[in-house]
Amino acid sequence: MLRSPRSRPESISPTAHYTGYVWLANGLSHEAFATRTGRLFYQALRGPNLLAHKVHLPTLDGMLLARHRVIDLRLAQAIDAGEIDQIVEVAAGLSPRGWRFRTRYGDRITYIEADLPGMLENKRRILARLGGETPHHRTMEVNALAASGETSIDAICASLDPRRGTAILTEGLVNYFDTPTMMDVWRRFAGALRRFPRNLYLSDLILREDNHSALVVGFQWLLSAFVRGRVHRHFDSAGEAEDALAAAGLTGVLLDPRDLAFELPGLELAGAGRVRIVEAMASAS
Repeated sequence: MLRSPRSRPESISPTAHYTGYVWLANGLSHEAFATRTGRLFYQALRGPNLLAHKVHLPTLDGMLLARHRVIDLRLAQAIDAGEIDQIVEVAAGLSPRGWRFRTRYGDRITYIEADLPGMLENKRRILARLGGETPHHRTMEVNALAASGETSIDAICASLDPRRGTAILTEGLVNYFDTPTMMDVWRRFAGALRRFPRNLYLSDLILREDNHSALVVGFQWLLSAFVRGRVHRHFDSAGEAEDALAAAGLTGVLLDPRDLAFELPGLELAGAGRVRIVEAMASAS
């Protein structure tokens, strides 16, 4: 049995610890990605989550699993359709997605797990326990806020094959940026993706229209307290968010995970309704 990695606690956020254990508890991960801190967080919130689920209120786990599973679903569909075979996951954290997709697709895809140095140290240690990095599954340092330089998203994408379809993923990232910062990040993603013949951007987003009742606002407050920072709800509606994507050079739609429940057995509808999934492509310049 592999032990959980001896991680540097200061380099892993509370949400990374917690989500790492949520994926494991729900059969989406390997124990190498889970931390002792994540297990403690998970056990501490298990009672409240079970109670909320019993009375059909949104749970943190329900929201996290919905966004993770929908991003997995849409990425796999794009790969299976032959549209995408290079993936850059920005702020990959303790996500097991790169390992799972490497296991599933092998050398058919190139998967880059990108993050800041402290988190990368942990991810590299985990991957070493699971067979190590390969030319088709590797880590790279990225700073999503960098407009240029070797750690910018543009530099990472420039290192890839310009003839192959390429996707950028962000999960659990943009909701922690204020709106001007998020728009700048979207513009950089659009510019980086524009060099490829086929491209895809997948992300999660929290809307005000999905999170306006007193109970749900309370849920968002607890989420903000848990991550020790503000969770931004940038837009009132899906239409407003889609207009903002277009302004940043990305043509896309916001998917409601509940509409995909027939493809995702066991989806918690209450939690799934608290998040939307961005599916977009870089517009022609």
